[in-house]
Amino acid sequence: MNIRIPAAFATALVVTTLPLGADGQTPAVQQRIQRVEHGLLTPVMVRGTAAFSMADRMSLHQVPGVSVAVINDGRVEWARGYGLLERGTTTAVDTATLFQAASISKPVAAMAALRLVEQGRLSLDADINTQLKSWKLPENTFTRAQPVTLRRLLSHNAGTTVSGFPGYASGVAVPTTIEVLNGTAPANTGPVRVDTTPGAIWRYSGGGTTIVQLLMQDASGQDFPTLMRSTVLQPANMVHSGYEQPLPASRASAAATAHRTSGQPITGKWHTYPEMFAAGLWTTPSDVSRLLIEVQRSLRGESNRILSKAMTEQMLTLQAGAYGLGFGVGSGTGWSTFSHGGSNAGFRAFAVAFADRGQGAVIMTNSDNGGVVAQEVLRAIAREYNWPTFTAIEKVAVSLTPDALAPLAGKYVFQTNGVDRTLTVRVDGASLKASGPPLGPPTGERALHASAPHRFFVLESNAELRFERDASGAITSAVVEGGGPTIKLTRQR
Repeated sequence: MNIRIPAAFATALVVTTLPLGADGQTPAVQQRIQRVEHGLLTPVMVRGTAAFSMADRMSLHQVPGVSVAVINDGRVEWARGYGLLERGTTTAVDTATLFQAASISKPVAAMAALRLVEQGRLSLDADINTQLKSWKLPENTFTRAQPVTLRRLLSHNAGTTVSGFPGYASGVAVPTTIEVLNGTAPANTGPVRVDTTPGAIWRYSGGGTTIVQLLMQDASGQDFPTLMRSTVLQPANMVHSGYEQPLPASRASAAATAHRTSGQPITGKWHTYPEMFAAGLWTTPSDVSRLLIEVQRSLRGESNRILSKAMTEQMLTLQAGAYGLGFGVGSGTGWSTFSHGGSNAGFRAFAVAFADRGQGAVIMTNSDNGGVVAQEVLRAIAREYNWPTFTAIEKVAVSLTPDALAPLAGKYVFQTNGVDRTLTVRVDGASLKASGPPLGPPTGERALHASAPHRFFVLESNAELRFERDASGAITSAVVEGGGPTIKLTRQR
């Protein structure tokens, strides 16, 4: 099947499928795939309006390639690739195309760390400096008050700095793990240190997981890619996956090229991430799905190829923030999930599975804009497979005349950290358009849909804009509420 993308994007959406069993997909599964491909949903949908197609959303957001795998009934029910490895070329994404998993690398690597714990080679709750050999985390008043432990590092509440990593462009010197931790040349991030009491707060720290990377190497005596291959990737049958950084030349032809928000490829095709635990995994959605299924099976006591049932349960038990040990964890009435997102230069990805429903999905893209498309695909999957979460919100829109809309147009100002921000609202025929924070993108506009004469919503988030009048009936201010902190904006005169 070939779906043509509009000429504005000047490429074709090539859809490729590899059969997952001897008999391929059944007609019923083929129909499900088609409904997902034409059922992409924004966070909010106007009741009665049609969903979007994969081709249209990839074109709109300039996302050259997408790869999807869906877990149902405890197996990979289907997987497909869409679009191109690189804009302007003809090589199609397929189910074996490699993507950078970005931060999805973390929970995969966390499973290897926990396996070392079960083998008695690491401790979850000992001071990390008693286990590190080749480097020590500098002590200070915070570390003397509470220890930095593996448990705290895996759940992002060890008080460590450095949230994430930008990677290293092609041709640039790449630092060692210790150079990254010390923030010394050629590292492009600051030193990883503790600047608050361990255990006191949750704060995402890729720097903390880089400490774990070194810890695992010290404990095993192996380089990180070799250790990951033997402890997790091979047992989970992740046949296409690896943590080698940079990507070996022999595998480059199978890898998707990273793209910026403009739709242009990154120079050198992608960045290198020596912070392998944090961001170094090259993989496919099908491979990650096989790992998620292994976790589901371990929870049921059906497999211990990587972790025991008891350790898997501990991994998915809430530790701090919304995190267990490596995975993000979520729950609601009758359901619980484990998941993680990923954001590397030119790549966006998301992986999620239900703890006890035998369902899940992994979506990977080769664009800085890909997160939007990935979440829209996820909502389509959630609707098709009757998931209890990750679904779109439906709202009813009402029609207003241009005369009723005209008094609402104008510039509305609020402050962030002492800096004035402006939301511009204008009438466009029988609708309103907004640009600027907190509702609109920095450039371009998004539509405002009326739910009442003075209340409007957008499709891109659950935020609503409510206009306020003074005693004379003149519009004086507006309030953004829902989808984040309430923000009061003053209309400029």
